[in-house]
Amino acid sequence: MKELLTGNEAIARGAYEAGITFASAYPGTPSTEILENIALYKDSVYAEWAPNEKVALEGAIGASIAGARALAAMKHVGVNVAADPLFTFAYTGVNGGCILVSADDPGLHSSQNEQDNRYYAKSAKIAMIEPSNSQEAKDFVKIAFEISEKYDTPVLLRVTTRICHSKSLVEIGERENRPILPYQKNIPKYVATPANARVLHVKVEERLKKLEEFSNATELNRIEWNSKKIGILSSGVAYQYAKEVFGKDASYFKLGFTYPLPMKKIKEFAEQVETLYVIEELEPYIEEQVKAAGIQCIGKELIPKVGELNPDIIAKAILKEERPTIQIDEVSAVGRPPTLCAGCPHRGFFYVLAKKKNIMVTGDIGCYTLGSAEPLSAVDTVICMGASISAGHGAQKAFAVNGVDKKVVNVIGDSTFFHSGVTGLMNIIYNRGNSITVILDNRTTGMTGHQENPGTGYTLQGDSTHEINIPMLCQGLGIKKENIYVVNPLDLEACSQVLDEAFKKEDPVVIVTKWPCALKKLTPKDKQQFKVEKTVCIVDESKCKSCKICMKTGCPAISFDDKAYINENMCVGCEVCLQACPFDAIVKAGESND
Repeated sequence: MKELLTGNEAIARGAYEAGITFASAYPGTPSTEILENIALYKDSVYAEWAPNEKVALEGAIGASIAGARALAAMKHVGVNVAADPLFTFAYTGVNGGCILVSADDPGLHSSQNEQDNRYYAKSAKIAMIEPSNSQEAKDFVKIAFEISEKYDTPVLLRVTTRICHSKSLVEIGERENRPILPYQKNIPKYVATPANARVLHVKVEERLKKLEEFSNATELNRIEWNSKKIGILSSGVAYQYAKEVFGKDASYFKLGFTYPLPMKKIKEFAEQVETLYVIEELEPYIEEQVKAAGIQCIGKELIPKVGELNPDIIAKAILKEERPTIQIDEVSAVGRPPTLCAGCPHRGFFYVLAKKKNIMVTGDIGCYTLGSAEPLSAVDTVICMGASISAGHGAQKAFAVNGVDKKVVNVIGDSTFFHSGVTGLMNIIYNRGNSITVILDNRTTGMTGHQENPGTGYTLQGDSTHEINIPMLCQGLGIKKENIYVVNPLDLEACSQVLDEAFKKEDPVVIVTKWPCALKKLTPKDKQQFKVEKTVCIVDESKCKSCKICMKTGCPAISFDDKAYINENMCVGCEVCLQACPFDAIVKAGESND
C-alpha cells in the first residue's frame, strides 16, 4: 500500500515500523509534525513534548541505554541546545538504536539563522544520513537504527524544510515488533568521567574508520551513470534539483550516507567525469572535504552559500540559463509581512508597552517576536530561545554600572519560558537584578501550531497532567509575591497600570499576561476561566475622526480609506481597537456609545 506523505510524516512512519519505543521533541518548524505523527501510534510508542531539545535528547539517550530504540527530533537551532549531551553520547555509544533528527531551514522560512547542521555530525563524530524524498525519509530511518546498533553510534538524520514539508508517495510497511535489548550495568561505557572518556575517544576514532568503510560500500551512496561530460555530487533535496536541471546530460553520485563521506568511491567517480560539480545547500560541507582529499571540483564558486536552492538557481549558476518566470509589477505588488493575528492577546500588551518611555525591551522566539514589527515596534532584540531574560539582565546591569537611568523589560512566551527562561529568571534573582520579566501566557505553544507544554495541563498524546503554575513557579524561585502580577493583556488600562507599578520597584518583577491564543481550540477549563465571547467590533463612521490611532494597533482586521473599517469576518471582538480609539468611534456590534 502506498500513501502520499510529507517527509515528516514519513520519518514518523519509519520510526514506527522500525519498532521505536521512545520519542521526544520540542516543537519547532520545520520538525514539529514528526512527533505529532509518532504520537498517533499511542498503542505502540511513547511520545512526549519535552521542555527543550536538551531534555528531549537526554530522554532518548536514557531510553537507548535502557535498550529501546529511541528518537529525538528538533529544528536546526534546537541542536545547539542539545549539543552538550550529543557530543558525550557520541563517546558512550548506544544500546538500543538512537536517532537525532535535525530539520534545517535553508531560506529561513521560520528561523533566526541559516546554520548547516551537517557539521554537527562531523564535529561530534557520529554517522549521518540524508534522505532526498519522503520514501527515503521513511526507509532511511529504519536503516539508521540498524547502523546505530551495528556501529554503536547515535545517527544524525539531517533533513531540510523542503524535505520535511513536501509530499511524495511512500510504500507503507508493517511494524517490526522488537523486544527491548537487555540492559547491562556498564560503568566504563556509560559513565563519561575523564578516565573513561579517554578510552572511549579512541573507540570513536576506530568506529569512524569502520563507518567510512561502510560509506564506501553502502547503496545509500549510489552512482547513476549517464553522460560523463558532467558529474554531479549531491545529497538531499539538492540532488532532486540537479536532476531536474541536467537530466540525462550528467552523471550523478547521490550521497545518502554523508558522514563519513565515501571518499574512495568519490575519487573513482571524479576520475571518470570531465567536470565535477558539487551541488549542496548552504555551506560547502561536501566540497571542503572533497577538495581536502585532492579532488578537483567546482562548488561554491558558482552555487550560492545563502538561501534555499531551486532548479532555476542551479541552471543560472552552472548553465547560465535564465529560465522564464511569471513577471510581476513589483511597484504595485502589495507586501504581506507576517503580523500578529486578529485578536492576538499579545497585541494589547505590546500596544501599551510601546507607549512607555525610557525602556529597553528584550524579546524572544515565538509569535510575540512580531511585537518588533511596525506599527507596534515594541521589541528591541531577539536572539534565541530564552535570551530575552538573560540578555535583559545583562543590559540592566550594564545600565546600572554606567549610571544610565533606563528600565529593561524582558518579554517571553509561556512555552519559551519553560524551554529556557526559568534559568534566566533564576539568574536575575541570584545576581540581584531588577529587570521586569513579562511572561506572555497564551495557554499553548502558538507559533508552531498549538502544541501542549508544561503549562497547558495536557501531554502530547492527550493525557491530562499536572499544570505548571507560572506565578507559583516564579515565587518558588524567589520573586516576592507582591512583585508577581497576572493581567489580561487585552485590558489596556490594566496593562498600563501594572507596568507603571513595576517600573517603581527596586526588586525583580514578573508580569504574567494570561489570555488564550485567538486561534486556540478552547478546552472546557479555558471556556470556564476566560469567558471568551464570539463578538465583533464595528466602526461608527459618524464618530470616526480619521485619526488612524486604531491602525497603530497593527490589527489585520482594520483598514483605512477616509474612515477606519473593520472586517467583521476577521474580527474576534478583542476590543483593543475599541479601547485605543479616543473618540468612542468603535463599538461592539449591536451596541452604541450614545
